[in-house]
Amino acid sequence: MRLTILTCATILAGAVSVQAADKGKPLDDAQCKATWTIVSPNGAAISKDKPVPYIIDWTMVDTNKDATIDANEFKAGCAAGWIAAAS
Repeated sequence: MRLTILTCATILAGAVSVQAADKGKPLDDAQCKATWTIVSPNGAAISKDKPVPYIIDWTMVDTNKDATIDANEFKAGCAAGWIAAAS
């Protein structure tokens, strides 16, 4: 039983560190606003069914888990490194 728990904990820790490694560089306000304007030209929340290549990890950005990302969640995602800058 202890071995099973230890194995699961080790796998979980590895998954968390891999996820953290996939984060990008945090975006400054100008980069975030420019990317948001591309993603949502009208300023409306974006839904999960619309592919958005700039979002690195949807689940980390959609903090309220409503399957949409609004401007506030997007801005927080930018600061946390979960949004890639539009080029």
